[in-house]
Amino acid sequence: MYIPKHNEEKRTDVLDRLMRSQPLASLITMTSSGLFATHLPLVLHRTDDEHAILRGHLARANRQWKEFSPEIDALAIFSGPHHYITPSWYPEKAETGKVVPTWNYAVVHAYGPLKIVEDPDWLLTHLNTLTGIHEATQPRPWSVSDAPADFIASNARGIVGLELKVERLEGKWKVSQNQSAATQVAVAEGLEALNTEAGRNMRALVRGERR
Repeated sequence: MYIPKHNEEKRTDVLDRLMRSQPLASLITMTSSGLFATHLPLVLHRTDDEHAILRGHLARANRQWKEFSPEIDALAIFSGPHHYITPSWYPEKAETGKVVPTWNYAVVHAYGPLKIVEDPDWLLTHLNTLTGIHEATQPRPWSVSDAPADFIASNARGIVGLELKVERLEGKWKVSQNQSAATQVAVAEGLEALNTEAGRNMRALVRGERR
């Protein structure tokens, strides 16, 4: 990924927060017939600043798990807040007219070798972890154990697990850092005036509130 120096984000805690808050990743692998992508939730398991694993699962009917090239690293892309930025917000528009639109965004790329896991105990542990994370905000959280054990076992036979050992992380926060302080303030105000969730999320990043 092309990352100008002023857009580079290296802080592990910031990168982790985006991967955990935006867990639906694009998993991209090379196969004998070319690139293949699947969109799936991944769970980040970190032991320290240098070591992390992403865990998820694929449908057995998804040919990616059978055809990926294990000798070539997989890539998981996590996309965070993004927003169109109109040049109408820039003070320079009235001063010189030398302004153009752009698109602000935050993304994390995770690279590493991919391993397929078919162990039933591993799969059950993963499913419990995955649902536990995403049910936590529900008023009455659903648990895997709420469903009949034979039903869960039957469904689990239709999936395979995967682990991506993270060997390299790249973070790009393109959030108006290359603009003047006055322009950054104006962009933040323009985003706030939209009164939308997407606008508020990007406003926070422009104002330096890493999420």
